[in-house]
Amino acid sequence: MRFRVRKTAHVFERVGLAMAGAACGLFVGAYVGTAISHLTTQGFLLLMMLLGFVGFYLGIDTPQLPFDEEHSHIDAAEFLSCVGTLFATLTALASVAIIVLRLEPHIAWSWLALFGWVAGVAMQIVAGAKARMRT
Repeated sequence: MRFRVRKTAHVFERVGLAMAGAACGLFVGAYVGTAISHLTTQGFLLLMMLLGFVGFYLGIDTPQLPFDEEHSHIDAAEFLSCVGTLFATLTALASVAIIVLRLEPHIAWSWLALFGWVAGVAMQIVAGAKARMRT
């Protein structure tokens, strides 16, 4: 019984993280969509939210490798997870700030936000898949 409760709590935690990722994707999509007219569609917003959902579900809570003093090397999954989370959340924070403060930055910032978001969640997805394949 206790195992099922822990497992259920863990799934709820991951779904909560995934919903935070979807919200971040919504903010990035709203900012980029308003700046780049070709991306002003509901489909684009849903794609950005879906990427955030999957990325944050898989990539934030990756199983770590056991620590080995003799063979200390960088855990690629852990590294990709932390860098991807940083890129994705930094892009979302910047997008929210631009929306709330009603700024109008150069179009290059919109493209940078789009690529930063996609790169961040892609790193999270790869990290999560890699970490789960080794367990």
